[in-house]
Amino acid sequence: MGTHPMSQTAPSDREPTAPDLDRLRELCRAIRADIIRMLTAAGSGHPGGSLSAVEMIVALYFHHLRHDPARPDWPQRDRFVLSKGHAVPVQYAALARAGYFAPAELETLRRLGSRLQGHPDRTRCPGIEASTGALGQGLAIAQGMALASRLDGNAFRVYCMIGDGESQEGQIWETALTAPNLGLDNLCVILDWNLGQLDGLVAEIQPIEPVAEKWAAFNWHVLEIDGNDLEQCLAALAEAGRVKGRPTIIVSRTVKGRGVSFMEEDIPAWHGVAPSAEQAAAALREIAPAETGRTPRRTPPASTRH
Repeated sequence: MGTHPMSQTAPSDREPTAPDLDRLRELCRAIRADIIRMLTAAGSGHPGGSLSAVEMIVALYFHHLRHDPARPDWPQRDRFVLSKGHAVPVQYAALARAGYFAPAELETLRRLGSRLQGHPDRTRCPGIEASTGALGQGLAIAQGMALASRLDGNAFRVYCMIGDGESQEGQIWETALTAPNLGLDNLCVILDWNLGQLDGLVAEIQPIEPVAEKWAAFNWHVLEIDGNDLEQCLAALAEAGRVKGRPTIIVSRTVKGRGVSFMEEDIPAWHGVAPSAEQAAAALREIAPAETGRTPRRTPPASTRH
């Protein structure tokens, strides 16, 4: 399944065609199933924050981003940086279904020698723009890319997804202060606000509220949406592309473990634990009832897992 790479046009001419919502919703379902299968095969990983980001990742890779799987290093491609790198299973699934590599490779997640490491590795996996996972750093990398685009006279835009737990990191706020001063209107941040982090609920560990007001005070264009509503994701990305003179942040309120009821009900527990074969089968009955027979068995532990 491929993308529709956009031609080399100026940002003002980049408005994509009307989305095929049925196709995009089917991709959301398929990618959720991919996440469950690859994590079950690996026996480790991060399901909660991968599942919460599905709608936004689908809206980006299959409608909004200007990219070409046949040319991963195309200079005028848009860049996407997944700063919350532990959620990379959702990005791998999107890359595979977009045509960057064969979907069968997804089941090599976290295996020794695989290109699909537990956190993104830009030196090994096509379509990955930054090696991330040391939380707080991806946004600064994305800011540098956006500034380079402007200084070099390029037209590409940069998108960066951060987490709410990650937003406790100081480097996030250093970049939040800097990007508006640089007038980086080609930078769009997406906060995947799913309430949970490794050790519990964000609000109980280090609250980050009021988020929208903080970013607005730093002169960002702020959009607040239901991040598990595909149409709201599409509309927010389109609006971000029209903003001039300052960067945009999309405060995307999501549900950790979205699409799997027992994961949604116990947010912290499913931050970084892979489902068992039985749990995966139950999850797939909810996500992809016609494909439940394809649940993979776990592979032996590998030294590359985090």
